[in-house]
Amino acid sequence: MSMNCPHEVEGSSSHSDTSTNAVVNFPVRDIPGKYGTPFFGPILDRLKYFHFQGKEKYFSSRVKKYQSTVFRANMPPGPFISSNSKVVVLLDAKSFPILFDVTKVEKKDVFTGTYVPSTKLTGGYRVLAYLDPSEPNHCKLKQLLFFLFHSRREFIIPEFGRSFGELFDTLECKVATKGKARFDGLNDKACFNFVCRSFFATNPADTKLGIRGVPTKILVWILFQISPIASTGLPCFLEEPLFHTCLLPPCLMRSNYKKLYDFFYTYSGWILDEAEKMGIEREEACHNLLFAACFNAFGAMRIFFPILIKWIGRSGAKIHKQLADEIRSAVASHGGNVSLKAIEDMPLMKSAVYEALRIEPPVPFQYATAKKDLVIQSHDSAFEVKQGELLFGYQPFATKDPKVFERADEFIAERFVGVEGEKLLKYVVWSNGPETEDTSVENKQCAAKDIVVLVSRLLLVELFLRYDSFEVKIHTSPLLPLVTFTSVTKCNDPSTEKLKQ
Repeated sequence: MSMNCPHEVEGSSSHSDTSTNAVVNFPVRDIPGKYGTPFFGPILDRLKYFHFQGKEKYFSSRVKKYQSTVFRANMPPGPFISSNSKVVVLLDAKSFPILFDVTKVEKKDVFTGTYVPSTKLTGGYRVLAYLDPSEPNHCKLKQLLFFLFHSRREFIIPEFGRSFGELFDTLECKVATKGKARFDGLNDKACFNFVCRSFFATNPADTKLGIRGVPTKILVWILFQISPIASTGLPCFLEEPLFHTCLLPPCLMRSNYKKLYDFFYTYSGWILDEAEKMGIEREEACHNLLFAACFNAFGAMRIFFPILIKWIGRSGAKIHKQLADEIRSAVASHGGNVSLKAIEDMPLMKSAVYEALRIEPPVPFQYATAKKDLVIQSHDSAFEVKQGELLFGYQPFATKDPKVFERADEFIAERFVGVEGEKLLKYVVWSNGPETEDTSVENKQCAAKDIVVLVSRLLLVELFLRYDSFEVKIHTSPLLPLVTFTSVTKCNDPSTEKLKQ
């Protein structure tokens, strides 16, 4: 029932108010929107989401219809995979942060939304991504990842330079001989090499696993987990029965998964020793390391690096020159070496990475279940949510909120430069939490948050130490932009042409 009295509401504040819980005089509204008839309503909405409207229009049409950025809707996959498709959708920067507040919402089994993939795809274990911070193993497993990152931190910069130096050597050769070079295949190989070399002290090509075809095996394994919510680009009459109506059989991945598991078990001995000291079984720890390395790390870079190249490529020669000048100057002033201190002296480059994470976040969906009755605030209304209701946020709408960001739909490389720009970082939430907050065992923010930002910065550093400018062609695909380099203008200064490790 609607009420007209003021309430204390949950949600992030606007520009002028930095508190997260503010007493305001918004009347509590009923949440607009309907779920339709059982069974058929979710299927119809799924068809609209994937085929008749597409994601963007699916949400924007409802914002327009209900005159609200908070409303009720169904989210895929629906029957026969999900037993309950009903969600409360949050599409503005004010309401969105409730999804991160684990004192008010639960994050158990919501990593993929309204369904949970078979644990047979992860060795029979619910891995860290599906655990709520209140569950005993969450703290142990996340702490294990922190241990891994801390132990191998000094290898991140040199191994990134090595792996992506190989990428750009190959790319440069292909552009010179063929006039173009696809980025995605080269990126897949470089990302997996980097993850294994930097965190597991292993070069995949020198092992039984090898490197040939491995990224494809990983991508198929990921597809088996996310196929119910993924758009493959196939016609509706094929995609719906094959991917959105039932889960793909895990048994088809058993052999390839075993090869990946054996690889990580073999080269993670010292990490597994630490896991046992923490009270985690070696087998469970290894399945979690595999998931973190292949789904989280490899998957995130595989998606975001083409996005970053796309937006930087479209920025044009002027921004390219500014980035090149800034990056080379910072490296030169720190002894000619790429280091964390040198990177901190690159404000435009850092801003450009944040802007790409803002405008096209690599993981666009966040889910959470209300632990108790809540009143959630948007910019102009308040809404009552009942305990147990599933909250869903489509991040690209929240991070392009025009009430927070000027020219929100434009890529502005310098947006986060300076004091005023840095104030906006709290609205950059790609990591399942604000960029201004730290990941910890108590929250669900990405354990590798700082590493993802660092390697994204390193990609631009590697790029502009080598090249004055570059041109790309972008082809749209359902899963990520397909980037083709059509030209690279090599750096004329031999002292900064390549990274010095």
